[in-house]
Amino acid sequence: MLELSGVGKSYGNITALRGVDVAVRAAEVTCVLGDNGAGKSTLIKIISGLHGHDTGQYLVDGEPVRFSSPREALDRGIATVYQDLAVVPLMPVWRNFFLGSERTNGVWPVRRLDVRGMRETTDRELRKLGIELPGVDQPIGSLSGGQRQCVAIARAIYFGARVLILDEPTAALGVRQSGVVLKYVAAARDAGLGVIFITHNPHHAFLVGDHFVVLRQGEVELNTGRASLTLEELTHHMAGGSELDTLRHELDRIEAPDMGALHGMRPGG
Repeated sequence: MLELSGVGKSYGNITALRGVDVAVRAAEVTCVLGDNGAGKSTLIKIISGLHGHDTGQYLVDGEPVRFSSPREALDRGIATVYQDLAVVPLMPVWRNFFLGSERTNGVWPVRRLDVRGMRETTDRELRKLGIELPGVDQPIGSLSGGQRQCVAIARAIYFGARVLILDEPTAALGVRQSGVVLKYVAAARDAGLGVIFITHNPHHAFLVGDHFVVLRQGEVELNTGRASLTLEELTHHMAGGSELDTLRHELDRIEAPDMGALHGMRPGG
């Protein structure tokens, strides 16, 4: 559905991405992991159409593209749900579901919001994903963080998303709320969407991921499918890989003489 091949991006003298390859397939969750400064945000901006790439190719359905705005990406079915959700807390759930795409009845100049239709559609689309709320008239600000994420996912699917980019959806959530969000990430995948799950949490990624890409300082350190990877290996790459092994070896060498010195200071030592 979507593929980046050798994509690079620079901001002046700073290289944010270099030679990045990412492929997104229907009914799969592609997890992109990396620490702060790894290039995850830049990757999101390129895929979502906010920024253009400098080198490499960006393909959608096999066709080279260069989006000039997020609206162009959305027209091709690529939707992004950011960590800081674009919602109006005091508005009801149904108003936020249709925010910016409100339905109306009547003819100009006498047009009014189709409140009943939007309420019914919101409730139906949420239930399709198994999301049950006390009511769609309650302010969305009264929902938990996990529930708001799920509403945003359902909204993107309803408005035609084929590829869904989720920017750190569990970053600010507790264990239970994270589980709720991961459940609906899997539901989006089962609905046939290609999902890009951006995260720094390897445990969350491994619960739902089908393919894993680890970025380090703007380059791809790991790009592999679930069948050839364990959670321990994913965590190892995420934590620093070979750099972590080198650090552990150096610390072991430092610890040995220090411990000897401590033993020598004991009474009778």
